[in-house]
Amino acid sequence: MAKKIVRVVGHKNPDTDSICAAIAYANLKSHTDDTMEYIPMRAGSISAETAFVLDYFKADTPALLKDVGTQIKDIHIRRTEGVSSNLSMKKAWEMMKILNVVTLPVVNKKDKLEGLIVTGDIAKSYMDVYDNSILAKARTQYRNIIETLDGKIVAGNEHGYFVKGKVIVAAGTPDTIKGNVAEDDLVIISDREESQLICIEANCSCIIVTSGFDISKDVINAANAKDVVVISTPYDTFTTSRLINQSMPIKSFMTRENLIHFDLDDYVDDVRDTVSKIRHRDFPILDENQNYVGMFSRRNLMNARKKQVILVDHNETSQAVANIDEAEILEIIDHHRIGSLETIGPVYFRNQPLGCTGTIIYQMYMEKGVEVTPQMAGLMCAAILSDTLVFRSPTCTQVDKSTALILAEIAQIDVEEFAQKMFEAGSNFANKTEEEILNQDFKIFHSGDYTFGVSQISALSRTELDKVQARVVPLLDKMQVEKQLDMLFVMLTDILNESTYLIYSGAEAASIAASAYNLPQSKDGIMLKGVVSRKKQLIPELINVINER
Repeated sequence: MAKKIVRVVGHKNPDTDSICAAIAYANLKSHTDDTMEYIPMRAGSISAETAFVLDYFKADTPALLKDVGTQIKDIHIRRTEGVSSNLSMKKAWEMMKILNVVTLPVVNKKDKLEGLIVTGDIAKSYMDVYDNSILAKARTQYRNIIETLDGKIVAGNEHGYFVKGKVIVAAGTPDTIKGNVAEDDLVIISDREESQLICIEANCSCIIVTSGFDISKDVINAANAKDVVVISTPYDTFTTSRLINQSMPIKSFMTRENLIHFDLDDYVDDVRDTVSKIRHRDFPILDENQNYVGMFSRRNLMNARKKQVILVDHNETSQAVANIDEAEILEIIDHHRIGSLETIGPVYFRNQPLGCTGTIIYQMYMEKGVEVTPQMAGLMCAAILSDTLVFRSPTCTQVDKSTALILAEIAQIDVEEFAQKMFEAGSNFANKTEEEILNQDFKIFHSGDYTFGVSQISALSRTELDKVQARVVPLLDKMQVEKQLDMLFVMLTDILNESTYLIYSGAEAASIAASAYNLPQSKDGIMLKGVVSRKKQLIPELINVINER
């Protein structure tokens, strides 16, 4: 069984102490508790200073944690395997009974969701009265017919499809049969060889010989000469006639339009609102690439698991990652004043009046008897030097200074020399390629006949975003074509000023963007005041306009 994940995270707009403390403490917990998986994370973009530190000590940049609200990926996902749209109705029903489910997801070879088949669809296919051409209209594969009738192929290609003609039962005299069987018909027949040959001569597409009767070589040879499929079934004529419609592919009955599905990253609170308005019992889940991954039911939402987190370098709600009140806080390690954060139950809370969280974490390494590697020593030392301004800050204590000197020796760095390089380090998007910038926070969406992508690039100043815009604009058309999108939108989001400059590519992108916000159309881009959320402020507006076209 996979270990539960515990996210170790600092405050929003993280400084060097916040990032390094998360990494060092996650490492300590991993050495002292093997029942959980401790992962360091960050609650915002790292600074130039922190980037320098991580690069210097060859530490990976922690993954971004924007929100700890309970998501679909935190609930129990039923890994019901997706089925092909060519699956027979009978096979679908049997799978539902075995899996004890009422819904099967229908996917293509690339795991893209094509539809849903539910027990009600199957019941409808059994109960409704259809004419004798329905099997052909459904483009039923002969392999489905063989499987449904527990039959075997005697002549012809089982991978072919019955696409023309009608289904008839060949009864009566040879003359009667000759008058009833037409070209491309599928004929259910007994053991009368003369009648079988008449059907083949009439260029039927398939004959099904019932009751397991032997089929002569003359019939088989005649069938092969005319490319007629011959199937033998152990069922009698009545049973065969009753069962054969169950061989139709589920694509003829499945729901294709207006499918209600959710993404792994969707938040449970939002999902509950949607699910409460829908009568379905089960819902499909898609991943970040819009591939099918599993199903969940209403009951699963009631048993959602809260994310477990450890907070370092802060203890105030305003500084914590979004929706911290929905998470289960296990520990808090901090050196600031006690703030407003509340927990449901008692937690391990270590707060000391020191200049840096890194100092506290080093003490905990010593208390637990865990070796401090040069990498961990370097990270904790850098955090202390940063927070105490190389011991010049009034918050610095003798404990901080002596700890930093010990750690510097382990990391084999000169305190003054390293600190000077660290403070001189600059940070922007210069170290990332244009492709990396565009893809770092990119998602694809589908609405109607349109497929469009949205990339969000955030920064703390419009000046930096203007530089990024100049770099990425020449790549937009290329990215749109490579990802096979109808439109591509790029949000250049100014976090401090709470605004987004939206640029785009695609024949209708400018028109749709302008209509979504009742703004004049511009080929270069539009300024969106107060818009910073892709999910809640951009995507719904774009889809509303697209759906009206």
